[in-house]
Amino acid sequence: MPDGAKTSQDSKRQRGGRTQRREARSGEQAVHRPYIVRGIPTYDILSDEALTRIEHTADRILAEIGIELRDDAEAMRLYKAAGAEVSDVSADVWRIKFPPGMVREILKTAPAEFTQYARNPANNVQIGGNNVVFAPSYGSPFVMDLDRGRRYGTIEDFENFVKLSQASPWLHHSGGTVCEPTDVPVNKRHLDMVYAHIRYSDRAFLGSITAADRAADSVEMARILFGADFVDQNCVVMGNFNTTSPLVLDGVTTSGIRAYAAANQGSIHLPFLLGGAVAPLTTAGMVAQGLAESMSSCALAQLVRPGAPTILASFFSSMSLRSGSPTFGTPEPAIGSLAMGQLARRLNMPLRCAGNFSTSKLPDGQAMQQSMMSMMSAVQGGANYVLHSAGFLDGLLSMSYEKHVMDTDMCGALHAYLDGMKTDDDSLGFDALAELGPGQHLFSTQHTLRHYETAYWDSGLDDNQPWESWDEQGGLDSAKRANARWKKTLAEFQAPPLDQGIDEALKDFMARRKDAVQDMWY
Repeated sequence: MPDGAKTSQDSKRQRGGRTQRREARSGEQAVHRPYIVRGIPTYDILSDEALTRIEHTADRILAEIGIELRDDAEAMRLYKAAGAEVSDVSADVWRIKFPPGMVREILKTAPAEFTQYARNPANNVQIGGNNVVFAPSYGSPFVMDLDRGRRYGTIEDFENFVKLSQASPWLHHSGGTVCEPTDVPVNKRHLDMVYAHIRYSDRAFLGSITAADRAADSVEMARILFGADFVDQNCVVMGNFNTTSPLVLDGVTTSGIRAYAAANQGSIHLPFLLGGAVAPLTTAGMVAQGLAESMSSCALAQLVRPGAPTILASFFSSMSLRSGSPTFGTPEPAIGSLAMGQLARRLNMPLRCAGNFSTSKLPDGQAMQQSMMSMMSAVQGGANYVLHSAGFLDGLLSMSYEKHVMDTDMCGALHAYLDGMKTDDDSLGFDALAELGPGQHLFSTQHTLRHYETAYWDSGLDDNQPWESWDEQGGLDSAKRANARWKKTLAEFQAPPLDQGIDEALKDFMARRKDAVQDMWY
């Protein structure tokens, strides 16, 4: 064999070995932790006086302007019985005004921290307190990858993203509507989505919220999986509910909130605020409105069943004032997320906010710059549940295969960041310097040998080689490396075992529910 060929093969073997070791160290082979317990403090940007001003404005919004409630007489009755002022606007539409302090008093029954159980107990997540849970993106009608471009999502895409999330050690939760499977009827796809979470993941998940019966189906499938008695006493599924901003709660949302709360299941209460369109342009005004809307929505869950798991939430977006288009990953909403963290802690409630947001149309530099701005605000601000942690692109219109991989890699880095820094004797490293003394490198010291595999988080995606080695291997950018990674992950994926009896019971329930109604495509 020519020396050059032998050298080339040796080089490839060495590169392959390095790649395998790097993947093992970066945790791509196993789940490290079911969730993060933060080791660094939150970043509090506002004074007590400033927070009180925001809270006072939120109370004024609820008391003087109020919330419009549509098409849910039972929700109206609950608010009225609790002391709210109710006036008729039109048929099945009411203006609900809350005396100052009323909503805060109701929210005292909301748990400050709770467990969402997974079918694999090792993957139970603790939501609230100092805990941080990362979940993939949610709600995109389109999907995209470098090979096929942008297209409508299918149930196959949905299943693929559940698998990619399950395979990543840096996500903790399977999420919910990771993309819309548009090849399945609108009134039946919720069954396939919940089943995909159960079949291809053993982590906690979100159920459907798009109609009261779909929320009920999600809870019933959870009962089949966990048992009815267990579900009645424990949170095993959550719903992610949006208010209709500004200041509207529609009957679809409120009936879903009531269904989850009555079953003692979790609910996330999220105003989607676009500054200048459905919220004030100013950050403080947007935060005050978001607080008012989320609190009033959270209160409904507590009125249905005091103590039901409930998450305060915010989704802030700025706007391009030249075009009117939403913008994501910008600094002002990031500041808003930091403020919401402080407000949630004053309410003693878990918080959902921010995520890896971007308006970029490709998994490029803009995408990751915007994502980092937004995601850092979530982890610095103290968010407990971070939806949209992986895959968000195109202003939430598209779920990207490549960005899912790039984002989960960033989530891995955030695990290390949130761990903080140890300062015990071993970590301070005095022995590392003392062993060989001044002027000597530390590669061979006992301290280095003990820590070299664990001292630093090691990306499974970054290329940190010299330029010549990178060029020799094809000069691939991050998106192309991510493209190869998601394909490899799906090719090697093995679904976690699921009890055959439970699987058959779920399929039977789905078949009966689908046979009971005609297909609806809009």
